[in-house]
Amino acid sequence: MIPFSVLDLSPITQGATAADALHHSRDLAQHAERLGYHRYWLAEHHNMPGIASAATAVVIGHVAAGTQTIRVGSGGIMLPNHSPLVIAEQFGTLASLFPGRIDLGLGRAPGADQATARAMRRDLHASAEAFPEDVLELQRLFADAVPGQRLRAVPGAGLHVPLWLLGSSLYSAQLAGAYGLPFAFASHFAPDMLFTALEMYRARFQPSAQLSKPYAMVGVNVFAADTDAEAQRLFTSLQQQFLNLRRGTPTQLQPPVEQVEMLPAERVMLEQALGFSVVGSPATVRAGLAEVMQRTQADELIVAAQIFDHAARVRSFEIVAQVRAEMAAQAA
Repeated sequence: MIPFSVLDLSPITQGATAADALHHSRDLAQHAERLGYHRYWLAEHHNMPGIASAATAVVIGHVAAGTQTIRVGSGGIMLPNHSPLVIAEQFGTLASLFPGRIDLGLGRAPGADQATARAMRRDLHASAEAFPEDVLELQRLFADAVPGQRLRAVPGAGLHVPLWLLGSSLYSAQLAGAYGLPFAFASHFAPDMLFTALEMYRARFQPSAQLSKPYAMVGVNVFAADTDAEAQRLFTSLQQQFLNLRRGTPTQLQPPVEQVEMLPAERVMLEQALGFSVVGSPATVRAGLAEVMQRTQADELIVAAQIFDHAARVRSFEIVAQVRAEMAAQAA
């Protein structure tokens, strides 16, 4: 049975604060560790009123300090926003504090709108073009230092922090294959090119010092509750968040509603963007996840759940863990 992991956007719910969101992230990570999830990733987004994980390395440290065994990492760090040396130092520090538990997932997008991206004082075009070289530089900074090496990440050198490439296009799939890195596809919000990307990644994979064969992780939204109706109601919070973002009016995560008001064109967009979502009771979730695993042949699933009520969110991940355990027992 493949591992299940957690992708957390540290949602700031309507009427709450970033402090509340970060407290809930740590609490959810503790539950995830107890429930047997493999890793817990946090994502870099900027100028988003509903996401508290902009300073991603700091939040990773907060979560790792509150857990004992679960891997904690980035899903991902948007490398064009940073210099490789700074990221190597940050994740070298995390790996020194929490040895054997830190992942560094890397994305090529800015994780922000263009105005916010410019405010981060980076030449975005040049940075995106330099992405392949920046990934190689990160690998060198995490490698064992050699005599006479003038530029070192301290801490970082010699720690061999595992890198992942993240993406929603063929670009990252090709690069991950060429570099022999594990690959995570953002199918939880952009599933259009998932199957083509997985095929390309596996076909073009070249073994590396980090990885001997392809390893693909697939993102999926899972909203689980005791009934299909309640799960569908919880799902409306994500639908509202996505619609507001596409309308150019991002908000805090809204409470669920009976029905989301939208235009027909918006409904088509939403169904396409959130097509990789499993929403329902335990039986519905089990069938949905079995289909995802069969269709993708993923080596790992990473589960996202933008649920307004924290207790309901914890319950959703409990149901998913129970479903996985039942599937594993049946497979055995």
